[in-house]
Amino acid sequence: MTNTPIAGRRYALVTETYTPQINGVAHTLGRLSEGLRARGHRLQLLRPAQAHEQLGTTRGPDCLELRVRGLPLPGYPELQWGLPAGHAISRLWQKERPDAVYLATEGPLGWSALRIARRLGIPAISGFHTNFQQYSEHYGLGLLHAPAVRYLRWFHNLTQVTLTASSTQQRELSRLGVNNLALLGRGVDCERFHPGHRDASTRMQWQAGDRDIVLLHVGRLAVEKNLPLLVRCWQKLRKMPHSDRLKLVIVGDGPQRTALEAQLPDARFTGALTGEALATAYASADIFVFPSLTETFGNVVTEAMASGLAVCAFDAAAAHQHISDRYSGCLAAVADEVQFLDNLSWLINDDEGRRGVRLHARHKACQLDWGAVVKRFEGFLLQAQAQSDGNTVSHAAENRSLP
Repeated sequence: MTNTPIAGRRYALVTETYTPQINGVAHTLGRLSEGLRARGHRLQLLRPAQAHEQLGTTRGPDCLELRVRGLPLPGYPELQWGLPAGHAISRLWQKERPDAVYLATEGPLGWSALRIARRLGIPAISGFHTNFQQYSEHYGLGLLHAPAVRYLRWFHNLTQVTLTASSTQQRELSRLGVNNLALLGRGVDCERFHPGHRDASTRMQWQAGDRDIVLLHVGRLAVEKNLPLLVRCWQKLRKMPHSDRLKLVIVGDGPQRTALEAQLPDARFTGALTGEALATAYASADIFVFPSLTETFGNVVTEAMASGLAVCAFDAAAAHQHISDRYSGCLAAVADEVQFLDNLSWLINDDEGRRGVRLHARHKACQLDWGAVVKRFEGFLLQAQAQSDGNTVSHAAENRSLP
């Protein structure tokens, strides 16, 4: 793939969430769409209207946005689950046909878009952005796990390729029977997230002195994030010698915040942060504690690395892909809580080791360029269109069997 933009293409992105909403999917799609427009492409953004928004279509110079009906997403009431919108999508695509479609959701809206794309012979690729099959266990819906896996496999195997964020996710999806997988990866903005944003006044607000060690967690405070492990680690650390030099800061919001505040009365909760405030929070801490086991990637891991933090995480997703254990971070075997705490204790007690890890983390993060990710994404869209042009007859035969 060359660096020269290929202008004049129209691509459709179908998603449940988008900026300025605060989550990894919205952040990733914002970066991808921004990058495609910078490379001369026009976009159609199809998503559910949020509570404060009107239904319908708005147009910008290089992006058309179609907002459709939705319902609150279970466990995420501030987000909308897109309802089927086949008629609206069909009308749009018959009038303004995209060259290819990217499906970032497998929900009813994503299925509507896939069905119409196949009916009209428009190439469609998908991305696996959320581990819904794992979330079913955390929200008391264990009986839905097997049906969810079957549906996800069926949905993604109807697309020309499924893009993954990490190699561990790619292996897991292959094990579940998803075919035609490809690694897209993620980037990180190393100018926005930079150790130079460290701020003494912010640390003073956290009651942290120069010799204190600030442990930071950033993310949505929800049951699927394995936050009880964060609580257990902190409670054990507080019993260790010299624990008075440890501070815990939690950035983010969500349904578990009230319970966490009761369990961690000596922690500082900032709520959700964005922009400069978030970058300052990262850089002003020392160790990033990330107990989650359900991430498709975990953008916060690479943001913490770019900010010069020593990351303590499980060996999965972004951490697996970009951290070398006790060199640019610390990795525990998946679900091994004893090793996770041992790693965290090592980072706290070994000042030289922690200093080296932080330097190597920053160096590694600076190799993760969003521009390269956008070019790979553009390449997958172009490849899907080329494959579709060569298989029009066979696609038409398949579509006659669709419900």
